[in-house]
Amino acid sequence: MTYGLYNGIGLIDNFPKFREFKRGDIIGNTQPTFDTPSIDVGDGIGGLILSILLWIGMTILIIILLIVLEAVFWFSLFIILAMLYWIFFRALKFVFNKSKDTKGDIGISAIYSLTYTLLYVGWIFGIVYLTEIMK
Repeated sequence: MTYGLYNGIGLIDNFPKFREFKRGDIIGNTQPTFDTPSIDVGDGIGGLILSILLWIGMTILIIILLIVLEAVFWFSLFIILAMLYWIFFRALKFVFNKSKDTKGDIGISAIYSLTYTLLYVGWIFGIVYLTEIMK
């Protein structure tokens, strides 16, 4: 950061604008109104065959649900990484807004970079410390 502040570099905000986004009730308050069926298969060879078929069906359903869970996990990870990128981009943009004042002066550039480094690392350590206290 010191080098960037000393040379007077800046960041360009070329993040896309989401103007078409509309806020509203996406999920809604609908609840299913059906009763779950009873799975009483009985005794004998028919019950045994039906139990095996239900076992295979439930295995396939669990595999499909695990695939969906994996997709949700990767999507959530992508969203978290995008949020972190945005936070750090905004932080660096805020720091490099001072580059007009610090261009050509290594002392002020070092002071600004050290101050912002301590501030940005400090709040992360503060959050970790608070989570350790609350356990």
